[in-house]
Amino acid sequence: MVHVERGGDGPLLVLLHGLGATGEVWRDVVPHWPGSWLVPDLPGHGRSAPMSRYSFGSFAAAVAAAIPPSGQVAVIGHSLGGVVGLALASGWFGVSVSSVVGVGIKVRWSEPELEKAASLAARPARVYETREEAVERASKVAGVRLLDGVTEVDGGWRISLDEKAFAVGAPDMRSLLRACTARVTLAAGEYDPMGPPQHLSSFVPDPYVLAGEGHNVHVESPAALVPLLDKLR
Repeated sequence: MVHVERGGDGPLLVLLHGLGATGEVWRDVVPHWPGSWLVPDLPGHGRSAPMSRYSFGSFAAAVAAAIPPSGQVAVIGHSLGGVVGLALASGWFGVSVSSVVGVGIKVRWSEPELEKAASLAARPARVYETREEAVERASKVAGVRLLDGVTEVDGGWRISLDEKAFAVGAPDMRSLLRACTARVTLAAGEYDPMGPPQHLSSFVPDPYVLAGEGHNVHVESPAALVPLLDKLR
């Protein structure tokens, strides 16, 4: 079951967070959207249930089931959420996506990076003595400061993230882009160390560069996304 927050009236925007984060990271972005919005916690994150197996397609299918059948929608996703947005825009999951923006997608993965992700996915969840310790760990994994993202368990607290989600691996960007039936914009912060704009140039001729920004522009400079939101209308 996918937990969602929603609000507003008019054309629907779906906002998808990155690996380890929760929907709360979009809290300062949604006020810039003039229509209705839907923000899920991806499966295995926040208040959403885990899955037995994680893939970009399984994430997309779970999100699609939470989107009301109300015509076309626009999608913006950060990092992992951007890849899930591209998968949704294929039309394979029963959602009609008119336009999609992917921000900060990591498109180049080394073998050591993939091995590290697989190692994280295989280890058991750690229990922390205090909520504060768990929030600190959840924030470190997400790469942004979270207010929540933790769950109370016997003996203490653990992060809500099901770390098996790290096994999702690297996206096949060329196949995803070929399958897209929506307008696609790929964007990255000028100084994003994970997914710099020059890496996106291998897939689209004119990636949108967020001048002066890093990887987590949606949290650090939400207003900088307004031009991208305008592309989604």
